[in-house]
Amino acid sequence: MNISNIVLPSLSLKVLLASVATFTVIKIWRILTFWTWSYSSPLRDIPGPKRTSLLLGNLEEIRRSESSVLHEEWVKKYGKVVVYKGFMNMDRIYTMDTRALNHVLTHSIDYQKPYEAREGLSRLLGDGILVTEGEKHRQQRRVMNPSFGPPSIRNLTPIFFQKAQQLRDIWADQLPESGGSRRIEVLSWLSRATLDIIGLAGFNYRFDSLNVNEKPTDLNLAFQTLFRADADLSPLLILQIFIPILREIPTHRRRQEIKAKAAMRRIAKELVDERKKAFTNEKKDIEKDSDNLNENDLLSVLIKANMDPDIPESQRMTDEDVLSQIPTFLVAGHETTSVETMWCLYALSKRPDLQARLREELLSVPTDTPSMDELQALPFLDAVVRETLRVHPAVPATSRVAKKDDIIPLNEPFVDKHGKLRSEIPIRKGESFFIPIVAINRWSEIWGADALEFNPDRWANIPESTTSIPGVFANLLSFLGGPRSCIGYRFALVEMKALLFTLIRSFEFELGIPDAELEKRSTVVTRPYLKSEKRGKAQMPLLVKAYVPA
Repeated sequence: MNISNIVLPSLSLKVLLASVATFTVIKIWRILTFWTWSYSSPLRDIPGPKRTSLLLGNLEEIRRSESSVLHEEWVKKYGKVVVYKGFMNMDRIYTMDTRALNHVLTHSIDYQKPYEAREGLSRLLGDGILVTEGEKHRQQRRVMNPSFGPPSIRNLTPIFFQKAQQLRDIWADQLPESGGSRRIEVLSWLSRATLDIIGLAGFNYRFDSLNVNEKPTDLNLAFQTLFRADADLSPLLILQIFIPILREIPTHRRRQEIKAKAAMRRIAKELVDERKKAFTNEKKDIEKDSDNLNENDLLSVLIKANMDPDIPESQRMTDEDVLSQIPTFLVAGHETTSVETMWCLYALSKRPDLQARLREELLSVPTDTPSMDELQALPFLDAVVRETLRVHPAVPATSRVAKKDDIIPLNEPFVDKHGKLRSEIPIRKGESFFIPIVAINRWSEIWGADALEFNPDRWANIPESTTSIPGVFANLLSFLGGPRSCIGYRFALVEMKALLFTLIRSFEFELGIPDAELEKRSTVVTRPYLKSEKRGKAQMPLLVKAYVPA
């Protein structure tokens, strides 16, 4: 008998058991550390609500509340600096102190997007500008800045009007010939329009989603699969956010995701290769002004900037980085603008006086297709857009995670649980900082007693206190601020104005259902739902009527 045949399996079993035991001990230790984290946190003495769930902390009640209502109530009860519980008992701090917000937003290396959020986006988008941090983000932003500068947006403005007018004509065809109104679900149509716009303006790709008789393109189908607005947040999906290995479970959703990503990557590579060949004169059959290549789209401007011989090789984006920007353009430039435009139509539907006043200004323009500069010169349109962004920002909040121990300065001291006055917030590496976009945008201490009201006239003389808000646009947090502020905010503003210009000139809008039947729900963006349809899709039914001058 060979003794090694007995000894070796025995040793292998011991090694296996020891490995399992070690792994188990490490996991138990990490879980215990995770659960006890908050008890040693420097945030433990900051006031805030008690958790309502052992696993989810206060997250479920936040999800059930409308926009930032709960956060605003907590500020009234506990003060301007509040700590609440997140997933697995983790502390999350938020504050209405604008100096603290400025510190976090301007120190983007020290306060980054949560790993779980970046990992999820990276899995779908690649390492695009929404995902990257640090020097790589700065590198991408440097190369991409020309794509989103005023000259580029000026060249793209005709595309905005082309699709706005196509949407106008579709709605006009749906109205009764007798001149009455018709109920139209405007959110889905606006979503189609903005998808078509970002396709053409972003990379000269025709989705043709406004044409309901056209078969959806491969890229459209892939995009819909990866970014379903009303996807269920299942327990498995929640666990996959925090436990990466679970993402590899071959569920039906996972198989769809892999197939969609492959299609998106294939099409993106074709688009990038086409431009690179054209700009290096490798593809002789593409004329400069042909329909095949529009050198003004965002991707073309990006690739030309990236190929500039004056840029050192070390500062250029890799092909993989460029490929990642195509799904990034789709995500960042599609749903947020359609939702924001929808909230503007909703607000104007509730205020027919403001709607009529805006229409009068727009009709004073002697063309259906004004230039970007003419569009930007309309003061009441600008005020209406700013007020929509203030009261109804598409993205209600975001968060950052401290990458090092830090001290966050404050404008005003606060009183902790022990009655001690504190003028700064100590924060530990790994702790979360919540940025309450909606709450800051409509906080009465900054905006005045009518802060919750939709009042575009406030922009004629906004309070001095608003200058403390560290936003990149209009003293608002809607596009954030600092080095990671929204690079595409000019694109979004001009696109939204072109849509409103075309639609308000042509139609009158009223609410299609009682206002009390609508409720807001937020995942990444805030959408409207009907209270009577608990599992229904996001929708905004409005009564649309052709405008006929008196």
